[in-house]
Amino acid sequence: MSTAGSLAALREGIRRVNRAPAVLAGVWALTVVISLPMAVAMREQLSASLGSSLAGERAASGVDYEWMQEFASGASGLASTFKPAVIGSAAVLDNLSAFLDNARQPMVVAAIAGLFFAGWTFLAGGILDRYARDRRTGAHGFFAACGVFFFRFLRLAVAMAIVYGWFFQVLHPWLFGRVFTQLTREMTVERTAFFVRIVLYALFTGGLAACSVIFDYAKIRAVVEDRRSMTGAAVAGIRFIRGNMAPVAALYAIDALLFALVLTLYGLAAPGAGGSGWRSWLVFSLGQGYVVARLWVKLVFWASGTSLFQSRLAHAGYVASPAAVWPDSPMAEAIGRPS
Repeated sequence: MSTAGSLAALREGIRRVNRAPAVLAGVWALTVVISLPMAVAMREQLSASLGSSLAGERAASGVDYEWMQEFASGASGLASTFKPAVIGSAAVLDNLSAFLDNARQPMVVAAIAGLFFAGWTFLAGGILDRYARDRRTGAHGFFAACGVFFFRFLRLAVAMAIVYGWFFQVLHPWLFGRVFTQLTREMTVERTAFFVRIVLYALFTGGLAACSVIFDYAKIRAVVEDRRSMTGAAVAGIRFIRGNMAPVAALYAIDALLFALVLTLYGLAAPGAGGSGWRSWLVFSLGQGYVVARLWVKLVFWASGTSLFQSRLAHAGYVASPAAVWPDSPMAEAIGRPS
């Protein structure tokens, strides 16, 4: 029964996302606008290093590891992120590895990530409102919802920062420092130590996933029920998850499998380095296709979670707050008033 309900919520979530392509286009545009300055800055640094040298010709035809090592040795800030691991599907694995190992990022990258998070926080209210109503709200209605929930979600973001800060600054060093060292101190088989590390990764990511689900359903309840207290929304989100543990877990697992499928397909399709002209545009297109697919999965998770909540505690299209409508001008009101 829980699986059937989760699949129904997933199908409904996919339908709602596909009915609002402007939302997907908007969040993709947000990623482009935020990442474009970094791409331009990196291009300038690479162009200054390569110039018209032979290394530049070799870089255009393939990976010049010797030049990469020389470039990385004197790089700092954003330039220090340029390495062989950013090529093709390796970039996805490198990001995953950096996330699991809590690797420190350059300040400029952290600043861009914070800017991206702020953009998502602003758009989240409008996105969830659009999916909850399951009908067109227009630009005015969408951005009105964004403005209403932005400051509420900022308060929720403070709690998120505290929780995730504890995970990465306290729990992660304890698990992979003290606990891992104690558990593997007497081990002589590397495979066993690797298995222990995998188990610790599973515990760590499981805790993160649980917190992520709680915060997402807190946002869903805040939007659908027009809650002003984010503490109350978080508590209500926990109550909903506790009362619907099986369908919520099944829906999250299905969405996680969708994300894994996107990663796998990109890993199989992503080309290696080298080439120019049409090949460079092919690499760019595949990369942007992966970004769009990853954003689509995230939006499907929000839309399907909203659908699941409405199916259990309300009804499809139910939102407590009235839809924002662009006011008519005084002239329009005068025309419509009977004489």
